[in-house]
Amino acid sequence: MSEKISVYFTEEQIAKRIAEIGAEITKRFAGEEVTLVCILKGSIFFTTELAKRIDLPMVIDFMKVSSYGSGTKTTGIVNVKQDLEFDIADKNVIIVEDIIDSGYTLSHLQKVLRLRNPKTLTICTLLDKPERRVVNDVKVDYVGFEIPDKFVVGYGLDYDQHYRNLPYVGYVEQE
Repeated sequence: MSEKISVYFTEEQIAKRIAEIGAEITKRFAGEEVTLVCILKGSIFFTTELAKRIDLPMVIDFMKVSSYGSGTKTTGIVNVKQDLEFDIADKNVIIVEDIIDSGYTLSHLQKVLRLRNPKTLTICTLLDKPERRVVNDVKVDYVGFEIPDKFVVGYGLDYDQHYRNLPYVGYVEQE
């Protein structure tokens, strides 16, 4: 890999913001159980850290969904590669995503999951790129950081399956 990666958010900045989001979720759903739906593969790091900071009974489930091929741009076609294991009817469901870019994936997921009759359906993302939004029916309830239109990696985010393991979020500098 020859890309130059520059740090955008440090591990410490990310940890602080995740703790704040965890506290917000704990307060909002006080006395209730939540179901975190981790969108694989990218949000696994974020989901595990967030789960540790939510002081509520919890179930974690996983979906594998993609609108990207091996490049840096969305195809606009959403593919569900792995569905939930558990029933979410009458549950407080929080979709946990690594990044929201075009909005295609989250718009599709919201429609699919609403048909399963959750009690509540909210969205939590580590990173949000609102200026790239193509689909505008996505309401994000919890945002870690809003970022400009840069291609980012690390903390679960990848470039052709590489760089997920960086402990920070960095951006790929175009050479």
